[in-house]
Amino acid sequence: MYPAFIMYSPYMWIALPGILFMLWAQYKVSSAFRKYSRVPARSGISGAEVARILLQARGIDVPIEKVAGQLSDHYDPVNRVLRLSTTVYDSSSVAALGVAAHEAGHALQHADGYKPLESRNSFYPFAGFASKAMLPLLLLGFFTGFSIPFVLYGLVFCFSAYALFALLTLPVEFNASSRALALLGNTGILTADENRKARAVLNAAALTYVASAVYSLLKLLEILMYTMGAGGDD
Repeated sequence: MYPAFIMYSPYMWIALPGILFMLWAQYKVSSAFRKYSRVPARSGISGAEVARILLQARGIDVPIEKVAGQLSDHYDPVNRVLRLSTTVYDSSSVAALGVAAHEAGHALQHADGYKPLESRNSFYPFAGFASKAMLPLLLLGFFTGFSIPFVLYGLVFCFSAYALFALLTLPVEFNASSRALALLGNTGILTADENRKARAVLNAAALTYVASAVYSLLKLLEILMYTMGAGGDD
């Protein structure tokens, strides 16, 4: 969702902290998941079973599908399907149960009409359009030396959309994690110590969304400064 803005500009250094933050956040979530995926939960139930228990407790009938990929877990609000990666769907580790409960938390948000989720979903088409427009704008800019104002203004729009979508995502992800940890503790699926370990995984995952928001805002600042500089050269 957040492709790198590849072009030379004298302001490229602005986004460097965001890139480093994203790399560090990705390392943290991979490290935390890998560490706690080796810790079996005392309940012995799988990630798919946890998601099903939490949804059925609220009377929510949402299909749970297994998908390929590492940490590719997500809730699809359009088709109302919860998809869990193989390492989460079949696993009974503390990490897997935390991730499965987090995704179930998104389904619960949807059922509750959680306003931040509705806002993010409403804005998603704009972010999707910006994602599709990015590559043509970059190619056009590359062949024209980014000298066409339309290209620069288009990139401003794209990164404005990315930044806003990233900001709208933050409360949705934090709330889903809070719901997950509360449900896992209240239902006794995880012990207090296991819940603490699951929290470490979900906090690390949340950090990646914070990093994406920071990166998008810094990239937006970079292209704005580049655009103003280009305009001043005319």
